[in-house]
Amino acid sequence: MTADNPRRPDHAVDPIFVDRRSPRLFTGEAVPEAELMRMFEAARWSPSSYNSQPWRFLYALRDDANWETFYGLILPGNQKWAIGTGALVFLVSSERMKVGDELKPAGSHALDAGAASLAFQLQANRQGWHVHGMGGFDRARAPGVLHVPEHHTIQAAYGVGRAVAPEHLDDEQRAKEAHNGRRPITDFVFSGGFPATGG
Repeated sequence: MTADNPRRPDHAVDPIFVDRRSPRLFTGEAVPEAELMRMFEAARWSPSSYNSQPWRFLYALRDDANWETFYGLILPGNQKWAIGTGALVFLVSSERMKVGDELKPAGSHALDAGAASLAFQLQANRQGWHVHGMGGFDRARAPGVLHVPEHHTIQAAYGVGRAVAPEHLDDEQRAKEAHNGRRPITDFVFSGGFPATGG
């Protein structure tokens, strides 16, 4: 864990999990395409049902020809901080997978895309970048604007960038950028099924 991270896990895990965070203050530094490709490479090796690899990543680099289009799909509340990122990414999953010669429903496409999402984010952190995921994008317009094919679902959008260093934050910003906590695992891990109260 980094020195400015007050998170303390209840069980021993690799620090990469508790050091990951989603900042809202970014430096505006551009993300080199080669750096972004390393993040996608990590996602490439994620597990998936039947090795179907249903994830699709769509991206725009800061100030490239696609930036304004991608930025325009982000809702105003997220645009306020996303403007400081160096890349915008949309994660799409295919709802169908090929099994033998047949196309079948991919019941785990969202789960598999989620695995790729985490790999992408953790690799970004290893490279010194940060990723902030968003559900706040124009879900009605995005499929058409991004030419998303039939039987595909946009799962999330992400801003990728260099987080503003803690020493450059004022007190109000530091409070907003502080690492948040997590519920204890006793809230969501149950031996033998759900408790009688339903969970």
